[in-house]
Amino acid sequence: MKINSIIYRYVFKEMIPPFVINLMFFTFVFLMAEMLKIADMVINYRVGVFTVLLIFVYSTPYFLTFVIPMSIMMAVLLTFLRLSGDNEIVALKTSGMSIYGLLPPVVLFCLIGCLLTFFMTAYGMPWGRLSVKELTYRVVSSNLEIGLKDRTFNDSFKDVMLYVNKINPKNKELQDIFIEDKRTQNIVSTVVAPKGKLFSEPDKHIYNLLLYNGVIYQVNLKNRLANSIDFETYEVRLDIKNAASRLKRGTKHRKEMGLAELRQYLNNSTIKDANYYNALMELYKKFSIPVACFALVLLAVPLGIQSRSAKRSFGLVLGLIFFLIYYMLLSAGLVFGETGAYPPIMGMWVPNIVLGGLGLYLLVKTANDRQLRVNAIANLIKMIKSRLAGYEGA
Repeated sequence: MKINSIIYRYVFKEMIPPFVINLMFFTFVFLMAEMLKIADMVINYRVGVFTVLLIFVYSTPYFLTFVIPMSIMMAVLLTFLRLSGDNEIVALKTSGMSIYGLLPPVVLFCLIGCLLTFFMTAYGMPWGRLSVKELTYRVVSSNLEIGLKDRTFNDSFKDVMLYVNKINPKNKELQDIFIEDKRTQNIVSTVVAPKGKLFSEPDKHIYNLLLYNGVIYQVNLKNRLANSIDFETYEVRLDIKNAASRLKRGTKHRKEMGLAELRQYLNNSTIKDANYYNALMELYKKFSIPVACFALVLLAVPLGIQSRSAKRSFGLVLGLIFFLIYYMLLSAGLVFGETGAYPPIMGMWVPNIVLGGLGLYLLVKTANDRQLRVNAIANLIKMIKSRLAGYEGA
């Protein structure tokens, strides 16, 4: 028993360094996807460094939801790939320890990853989403042009719909502007202008949109009258503070809800529409993604043992391929589950069942000393890589 405990500690410690490295690497890769948007905010809108750091912090829980299971799988795969490559697996089997005897530290490692992932899905991600929204309100209050997007209808302002074809962030000049204003009772004003400019009153959270050489089309709904007015300059007042407070009081998005809020939303829903099924899938996803740590590791153990002649880079590629398969199955479940044609519970749990079942089958075969054709996959990847290199050289 003492020998087993030594082996368990040894295997567990071997998994920690690759897990930390993979966690940092994949988190960095995911955060890089946000860098273009953040760089644009810093360069064009002069957003402070502290705000950028807060955006990174608030975005991290969402990324960790997927990064932790991926890193757990890669850590186990690389650990067993090294143990197998150094013939340590053979030595342990010779001493009388089976493949199943190596699983307790792996199960404990997966359990820790599962709990961390569940914390991120149940608490971290809703907190991060809400924090990003609140931060966006503060930033937009001082920089309206961040909230405006090219060729996008903006309905953040009460009774005002704003569309801008092109925005110049440096001089705050707008081109091809369309505004539908319903703030006057019984009157709908449609304003079209080729050019406009933003002027701010930061202390009052108010922006004035000055339009040039446009037309106002007014429709009186009560008297059923219509008229048009040409103008050289026309000023539209936009109250950011009221818009932000209105959005804050709005209904939370399903990804901003915790477990209790999702259950309450589902219990109060009377119509099973797309919103209902999306909320139901979000609830199941908070449990299925953490359990994916076990499903992916069931694959990692036999693949790592059977790939003794392959390099670690092959293990990395193989792990990414299977995680991509998991993510594709999860995405397919989300797409088909939106309409209710595909049961949400199946959509969220089928990826775990498929990969976990495949991993269990491979684990049993490996424990019974049956050879897997893993090296054939490695040779196929090498062949594809050499072919691609040949095409680049040509």
